[in-house]
Amino acid sequence: MATSTNAKPAAPVQLPKPVKFLFGGLAGMAATVFVQPLDLVKNRMQMSGEGGGSRMYKTSGHAIKAIISNEGFFGMYNGLSAGLLRQATYTTTRLGIYTTLFDMVTGPDGKPPNFFMKAVIGMSAGATGAFVGTPAEISLIRMTSDGRLPVNERRGYTSVFNALARITKEEGLVTLWRGCGPTIARAMVVNAAQLASYSQAKQFLMGTGYFQDNIVCHFGASMISGLVTTIASMPVDIAKTRIQNMRVIDGKPEYSGAIDVLRRTIGKEGIFSLWKGFTPYYTRLGPHTVLTFIFLEQLNRLYRVKYAKPRE
Repeated sequence: MATSTNAKPAAPVQLPKPVKFLFGGLAGMAATVFVQPLDLVKNRMQMSGEGGGSRMYKTSGHAIKAIISNEGFFGMYNGLSAGLLRQATYTTTRLGIYTTLFDMVTGPDGKPPNFFMKAVIGMSAGATGAFVGTPAEISLIRMTSDGRLPVNERRGYTSVFNALARITKEEGLVTLWRGCGPTIARAMVVNAAQLASYSQAKQFLMGTGYFQDNIVCHFGASMISGLVTTIASMPVDIAKTRIQNMRVIDGKPEYSGAIDVLRRTIGKEGIFSLWKGFTPYYTRLGPHTVLTFIFLEQLNRLYRVKYAKPRE
C-alpha cells in the first residue's frame, strides 16, 4: 500500500521537567562511579606543593602509585559518597536547568540557539547548580585531600553525611558554602565551555555528514568539549580547591580569596602551576563528560522510545 511522502513527521517528545532533572543527576552519578579515582588524583595534585601536606606528587602515575601504596586500592575511592551527592545536587540542577532553558529558546522550527545563547544558558545553569552543590563539593575536596596530610592532622570523615554534620558542628553552617564564589565562577566557566562546546561540537560533527546522532558522535563531541573545558577552567578550579581545603589557624584563614590563591600560587610555584594536574583533570573530565552525556542521551532516548507517545 502506498504511503504519502508529504506526511509531516511527528514532533519530538518533550521530556517533563522533573524527568530532565532526574536524568541529569542519574547520568552524572553513573559517570562518577567510573571516574572518582581520577577526581581524587586531580585534587591531590592540585594540593601538592602547598604548605601543610606531607606528600608531593610529580606526575599522575606517581600520585596513583603513592596513594595505592599508602592507602590501599580502595583509597582511590575516598570521597565517593561526596562525589555522588555532588552529582545528585549539582549535576541534577545544572543539566535540568540547561535542558529546560535550551528547549525554551529553541525556535518553533526546531532550530537550536546560537553558540552565544548556549554559553549564556550554560553559565546560568552552572551558577545555580554550583550554589546548590557547594556543601557536597567542599566535603569532596576535603575527603579526597585528607590522605596527603600527616595522620594526626587528618579530618577523618567517614562519609559525606559525617563530613556535613561535623563541618556544621565544628566550623558553623556557613562553612558549607566556603569558597562558594570561586565555585560558582568555576561552574560558570565549565558550563559555558562544556555544555555550549558539546552542543556546538555535536552539531558540527553531524553537519559533516560522517556522523549520525549516536554514541560515536556523542563520544567525539564529549572529548572535544572536555578539552576546551579543561583548558578554560583549571586556574579557577585550583583556586576553588585550595580555598575549600584550607584551615583557619588562630582565627585567620590561609587565603583571603581566590585572587590571593592565584597570586601566591604563581609566585611560589610558577604560572604553569595553575594547570597542575592537567592530565588527571582532562583524563577525569573527558571521560566524565563522555559518560555523562552518553548516559543522558541514552536515558532521554529510552524515555522517548519506551515511555512516551509522540505528540501529533
